[in-house]
Amino acid sequence: MAISFDTALGIHPLALKLREQRNDILAGNLANADTPNYKAQDLDFQAVLQGVDRSSAPIRPTVTQAAHQLPPESAFGSELKYRIPSQPSLDGNTVETEREHLRFAENAVQYQASLQFLSNKFIGLKTAIKGE
Repeated sequence: MAISFDTALGIHPLALKLREQRNDILAGNLANADTPNYKAQDLDFQAVLQGVDRSSAPIRPTVTQAAHQLPPESAFGSELKYRIPSQPSLDGNTVETEREHLRFAENAVQYQASLQFLSNKFIGLKTAIKGE
């Protein structure tokens, strides 16, 4: 009987990729904390995971003129969201360094949890294959 890793591992590989991508986005926000007019971005983790089960494609804006620009997109087809600051800065930058550090640390912990879940899945598969 063949083992399907897609069904055996569940959503954990996707969650790991999303956490990695969000880590890059948050690091970019922190790197641009002093850049005038930089707009902090984030990935809506829950929306992406909910969108995985939907069979319909997400609605995307259409370009009707050459001057139109589409919003940036993540590797998973969801738009990056711009953050609304609680205290806007005078130079137009929306990065709130303390909150970004908090989100970065929280995402790092969740990344480690996703790694642990994935590791446990592999341990379970190894046990099943050995017949222990």
